[in-house]
Parts: sequence; C-alpha cells; structure tokens
Amino acid sequence: MTSASRESDPDGPGQRGPTAYSHDGRPIDLESVVVRYEDRPDRCTIVPRDCTESSRLTTWLSADIDVFVDLGEHR
Repeated sequence: MTSASRESDPDGPGQRGPTAYSHDGRPIDLESVVVRYEDRPDRCTIVPRDCTESSRLTTWLSADIDVFVDLGEHR
C-alpha cells in the first residue's frame, strides 16, 4: 500500500509562486500542493487559487517534484 501525505510546502516550489499571466494579460494567483510518498517520487500540483471547486477538477498541472525548478535561478 502506498503511504502519502498532502501538504502545502513553504520551502519547496512554493505555496505562492511568481505571478503568472493569462492570455489577456491578467495576473493569475497560483497555489502549489505537494503530496509526499514513501515509495515513489513526491508530486507537486499547481492550481489557480481562485478556481471554483468544480473548475479545480480540470484546471491543474501535476508532476514529480524534481522537475520543478527555482524560476529566479533559471532566468
């Protein structure tokens, strides 16, 4: 059985990252949630903070935590 814990990670990719912008230039406030696993790579999910509950089901990006990088270090 897989054991996982879900948390907002203040020291990881960040609860609140740099501002993202929509196609029309409006800022989008993003939130990250890290799920830590014992037997596989941890996962980070990014979702717009102001999404409705139903929109959250289809408006997200999730990947292994090691593929996320610090934006400031890669500019």
